[in-house]
Amino acid sequence: MEVNGPKIYLQINGMNIITQTTVASFAVMILLCTAGYFLGRNLKKRPGRMQVLTEKGVSMLYGLVEDTMGKHNAYWTPYIGALFLSSIGGSLIGMTGIFRSATSDVSTTITWALMTSFLVWGCTIKNSGLKNFLKGYINPLNIVSDIAQPVSMAFRHFGNIMGGGVLTSILYTGLAGLSSLVVGAVRSNGWAVTGVTALVGAALLFLGFKKRKLAPKIFGAVFAAVTVAAALELLGIFREIPILEVGIPAVLSLYFDIFSGGIQALVFSLLTMVYVGMACPPREEKGK
Repeated sequence: MEVNGPKIYLQINGMNIITQTTVASFAVMILLCTAGYFLGRNLKKRPGRMQVLTEKGVSMLYGLVEDTMGKHNAYWTPYIGALFLSSIGGSLIGMTGIFRSATSDVSTTITWALMTSFLVWGCTIKNSGLKNFLKGYINPLNIVSDIAQPVSMAFRHFGNIMGGGVLTSILYTGLAGLSSLVVGAVRSNGWAVTGVTALVGAALLFLGFKKRKLAPKIFGAVFAAVTVAAALELLGIFREIPILEVGIPAVLSLYFDIFSGGIQALVFSLLTMVYVGMACPPREEKGK
């Protein structure tokens, strides 16, 4: 992932019309629409495995919305589901290496946050009236609260995804330099040092498997990988092999791209449900 902002593909009169974020967002939308079409067609009374999983997911989503917002707000479920899937899809699409994560652009998250705020304001006006809604702004703290709500929602989501991408990029750069340094040091000393490195790696791997310890296995694998890279460079097959970039960033990617992306999507959706649910109380509570 790039540390700088999204690339601009089309600009008219100083306005950014099409950017990497736009392309990624449309790609996620197309994928979700396609998945919805194929998962929702040819529904049967005796469902297959895929239909069972789909129905289970939809039931869980309705249950989550009803538990958080109340059964009277169950009609918000499609919107909450679309918001959650768009969020997690916008984060995961960056792992393809083709698209940039849509949620790493603050314009995406601030748009979702403003949508939540507009829904809250609209529901409040609908349920309590415009006059009562405007009365609330007599207290300046309510104005600060309405401004802080979308800002905090947007920057929380954006900051976690963008921060993870920046850390991953720094890690890749550091591992590339370290890999070049280590493999280059082994290669420059010829086959003798390469052979010693191979023996050390084999010994550590043997010790790790014999005593069933993880640390010797990890260091043994690193020594073996450095040995293979140095040997291939000595033979002239490859010029430089960033061997340390293989595997290590994938572990962090599991957290920053998958776990963190899922958590942020869930948190954003839950906050939306809480805020909108508070603005849409049950009918018997509207007059209170």
